[in-house]
Amino acid sequence: MAAPANPQATSAQSALTATISKIAAPGAASAPSEAPPEAAFTITATQPSRPPRALKCGDTFVVLDSRGDIGGASGGLFHQDTRHLSRLELLVNDGPPLLLGSNLRDDNSAFFVDLTNPDLMNGQHIVMEKDRVHILRTIFLWRDTAYQRLGVRNYGDQAIDLRLSIHFENDFADLFEVRGARRDRRGTATAKIHGDDRVLLIYHGLDGKVRRTALHFDPPPDELTTGSAAYDLHLAPGETCPHFIAVSCDRTDSLPLPFLRGLIAARREMRESTRERTSVQTSNERFNAVLCRSASDLAMLMTDTPQGRYPYAGIPWYSTTFGRDGLITALQMLWWSPDVARGVLRRLAAYQATTTDPLADAEPGKILHEMRRGEMAALREVPFGLYYGSVDATPLFVLLAGLYLERTGDTQTIIELWPNIEAALAWIDGPGDPDRDGFVEYKRASEQGLANQGWKDSHDAIFHADGRLAKGEIALVEVQGYVYAAKRLAARCARRLKQEAAARRLDGEASRLAKRFEAAFWCPDLDTYALALDGAKEPCRVHTSNAGQVLFTGIAATDHAKRVAEELLRPRFFSGWGIRTVAKDQVRFNPMSYHNGSIWPHDNALIALGLARYQRKPAIDRIFGGLFNAATYMDQSRLPELFCGFQRQRGHGPTLYPVACSPQAWASATPFTLLEASLGLEFDPFAGEIRLRNPRLPQFLDEVTLRDLQLSSSSVDLRVRRHGDTVSLDTTRISGDIRVSIVFSS
Repeated sequence: MAAPANPQATSAQSALTATISKIAAPGAASAPSEAPPEAAFTITATQPSRPPRALKCGDTFVVLDSRGDIGGASGGLFHQDTRHLSRLELLVNDGPPLLLGSNLRDDNSAFFVDLTNPDLMNGQHIVMEKDRVHILRTIFLWRDTAYQRLGVRNYGDQAIDLRLSIHFENDFADLFEVRGARRDRRGTATAKIHGDDRVLLIYHGLDGKVRRTALHFDPPPDELTTGSAAYDLHLAPGETCPHFIAVSCDRTDSLPLPFLRGLIAARREMRESTRERTSVQTSNERFNAVLCRSASDLAMLMTDTPQGRYPYAGIPWYSTTFGRDGLITALQMLWWSPDVARGVLRRLAAYQATTTDPLADAEPGKILHEMRRGEMAALREVPFGLYYGSVDATPLFVLLAGLYLERTGDTQTIIELWPNIEAALAWIDGPGDPDRDGFVEYKRASEQGLANQGWKDSHDAIFHADGRLAKGEIALVEVQGYVYAAKRLAARCARRLKQEAAARRLDGEASRLAKRFEAAFWCPDLDTYALALDGAKEPCRVHTSNAGQVLFTGIAATDHAKRVAEELLRPRFFSGWGIRTVAKDQVRFNPMSYHNGSIWPHDNALIALGLARYQRKPAIDRIFGGLFNAATYMDQSRLPELFCGFQRQRGHGPTLYPVACSPQAWASATPFTLLEASLGLEFDPFAGEIRLRNPRLPQFLDEVTLRDLQLSSSSVDLRVRRHGDTVSLDTTRISGDIRVSIVFSS
């Protein structure tokens, strides 16, 4: 996925430009290019002059610069995949104010900007010296409205006169247009003034839908046009004058709430949404800041849907329901917020495909890849209204359902979802395996679909050792692992539902898959698993991080898992900040590419869970330490979607990727997943027990406290202390019938 750049880029990143996309991210490659990117879905990277900031609430988000202005190619106020405001710029006496500083509130509920006046001139004469006027700009989102307060105060010893103006524009661009798509035809836009305090911007789309943006000014401006509002202010010494702006998307009836009432409502909703989650505190204040930012970002990305809370994938390009992203994020959050998994499963079950539609890559039983509600999706100019071009979302759906039952004991939800689980399994064994060789494969059904349909979905991400792109029906290595884990977990669900015959069948299928998998994918001379099998069943003999995700699923033979783990921590893979997606001695390696040499935090997190499964805890320490150190260099201590795979150098931070989503859900969940892997957390709701299997803490953590760790209706507070390579465990509070134990195994 892709979004604006993080501001703290190193010199290597400052010159970096790329054309990238979640859908088609070519990146630079040393091998010959064999396929052009899908140009309609690319995102052109540019270097923003001011670092962006993002706020989100529900299906609405805003991308601002550090002054609080909206502008630039990717800035805007967006609602349901349409840009409802493309410019909102504050001027003082027709010039930009000086930026003193800006900050997001820790919980992401508001953005604060401190501004002042520059030297204001009349010809060659200064009529007002700089720093006389302070403007505190407070911005937040609630429901479908962006609220803004401008608090203007005169700190001078004389009265002043100044003109405060707000300039605004909109194009009602579809999100895919903002990302770079070109359209031959568009709908019609109009603008009109409504009374003395409102402007209405209206767009009649080609899809027959009317989209509206309403700007409300309080108090009414001294001058109002369809593109600006202006106030002529006279401020006595020490006087403060507040002004309020509310920009609503698709509101047709009532006026927005007053600023203060809206702010209180927004913060109340945010507190309520996180009230029952486990809290984590550690001995390392910098890591606490990383956890706080991650938790706040996840709370902001959560969206209330009719089926439950769902983590939208990332801002700005992927603020919508994505199947794979939601499933993996819910899996990462399962130990400390299992309610998210329930919402994800129910929502994806509600949109599970029931018919065949080649344009949407839909087949009965398949789980959604992406949902869009913009004009281009409605007109099928892009296929992503309801799009199913994901080979891994379906087995991940079954896998998460099984893990959810093992975490919560919520049999009733599994009974509700069982028809969807059975339909997903039928797709895995049917259309998902078109050549009936026992492996799940993909090939897009139309040229409009995604060429690659695993999590590495760039057009050049699946290739052979000589650089040739894989062709035909492609079987990805990690997907076979997902299928294996899905069937093992579905078998356990079946036993809970008293369906013993189905459980035996699923276990047998998983065992047979594991044998076929080892024979087809293991490359003994490479000490790793092949990236994929192409349409001719030729293995892609490439060192990639995909093999590390295989460990997470449990399909790998123990001796092979050990060799894969050792390979992943060698310098060609491990940069010092994390494990690269492709080893640096491979032909298509490029540390600046989207999928062929970059570092993805969530990829490292899933690998860490796999290392924990195979008892490789020292390796987890290295990954955990690398990503923690990387986060300390990141703006706001926030791990982005990905960053460049350059080797770590003493005294230098990591090199950032110019259009990585930030925040991004599975990256935000990564610190919690790394903690889970280190502690070896296991839950058994049927026995009422929480286990820490071979727990260990990295060197930068001396102590970790988990408060309100829940199991069914019981909860416990735990404190884990590090003593060299071992730990001690204290239970500081227990509520209900619950046992906590440490288990050591080899």
